[in-house]
Amino acid sequence: MAFVFPGQGSQFVGMGVDLFQRSALAREYYEKANNLLGFNLTKISFEGPEEELKQTRITQPSIFVLSVILFHLLAEKGIKPQMVAGHSLGEYSALVAAGSLQFETALNLVKLRGELMQEAGAMNPGAMAAIIGLEEPVINEICLDVSSENLVQPANYNAPNQIVISGTIKGVEKAMMLAKEKGAMKVVPLVVSGAFHSPLMNSAQEELKIALTNVEINDPEIPVYVNVTAEPVTKSALIHSALYKQVTHPVKWDQSVQNMIGDGGEIFYEVGPGKVLTSLMKRNYRNVSVIPVGDWAGVNTLSV
Repeated sequence: MAFVFPGQGSQFVGMGVDLFQRSALAREYYEKANNLLGFNLTKISFEGPEEELKQTRITQPSIFVLSVILFHLLAEKGIKPQMVAGHSLGEYSALVAAGSLQFETALNLVKLRGELMQEAGAMNPGAMAAIIGLEEPVINEICLDVSSENLVQPANYNAPNQIVISGTIKGVEKAMMLAKEKGAMKVVPLVVSGAFHSPLMNSAQEELKIALTNVEINDPEIPVYVNVTAEPVTKSALIHSALYKQVTHPVKWDQSVQNMIGDGGEIFYEVGPGKVLTSLMKRNYRNVSVIPVGDWAGVNTLSV
């Protein structure tokens, strides 16, 4: 059994409200988060406005807190993973689930990460786009060609036929044009506040590195398949560098999923808001079971 945790882009207004209404555990975690963050996370998560929820510094903690609550509610029912992974931000949720980070420690890091990434996006404006229907070597070649003048690189290897690119506005625009010329099925610009997982996030990466040296990270109790290598990690020393590098390096998501399946993953639960990871996996890996768990009903339809 594997748990996978979603990242930015899975948020929606109203997420978590049913858990808050029905679960004392959820209320406890949301109250802790409100106090620690210094703003009313519950109000923005439950009521919006959407524009505020979409701000990176708010989006990241809102998804993380809900994901951790859902993890604990599943654990109460005796549903526990043997392996975990998280997409970008979701890696922090995965590390809490693996016993590597305490909730409060992880939330402080997520808060800082969101703030730093939003600041980096304002300082170094960039863009991102999803390219669907082109092979990885073709996209790598496009990025290499364009980068001689304008920075652009793969940011998320989401699926065999879906790769997200990230870089300067001009770089991404040029790469999108070339992708269409090379026969991409679809090229979709993403609504983001910065060029995540690219060198335009260098300032965020450096400040996060300092914060990471001052927090306690335990050895995970179960393997965590990390974004930067797609490999299972069981030592805390490797987690520091994985979280640091992740900010400017591509998310090797599809490779992580392949490795988890190769290591025996048969039932996958997407633990968090939305069904982004579920959709990706159902389209590409039909030999495994994928179950989204994003709300009260999702938790309570499950049994051990």
